[in-house]
Amino acid sequence: MTEVCDYLQNVLNEEIPLTQALQVKVVSWQDKKLSLTLPLAPNINHMSSAFGGSLYCGAVLAGWGWMHLYLKELGITDGHIVIQEGQIVYPHPVLGDAIAICYPPDEKEWAKFEKVFKRHKKGRLALNTVIMYEGKEAVTFNGQFVVYCEH
Repeated sequence: MTEVCDYLQNVLNEEIPLTQALQVKVVSWQDKKLSLTLPLAPNINHMSSAFGGSLYCGAVLAGWGWMHLYLKELGITDGHIVIQEGQIVYPHPVLGDAIAICYPPDEKEWAKFEKVFKRHKKGRLALNTVIMYEGKEAVTFNGQFVVYCEH
């Protein structure tokens, strides 16, 4: 697991430099669930809570990272992953370090994505991410990710 986390951390740092400023760290890839830490200090706002834009970025990064790792496990290494659309809700303030968790999609949705992707070399998939703070879902995010190959 540590090897996979180190691999994704390097990909994020190199491919998406913003992750370094946010100090996002990959902490686990287990049971098809990806977890990232999002520390408060580099993401703090004027109200001493986490900046909403940083939380949005953390949620998107968890989804992007999930898609990257899962495609890699399937042997798909030439796919470009982009966020197409995202809806976010902030029910609780984040007043300290938080964890962004991206859960795997429903198996039926994944099968549909895989079928379309294999046929057209592009596909779309909705992923759900939560940002946990003090045992609560402080943020919920649903993102529509698109994967495509140039060949």
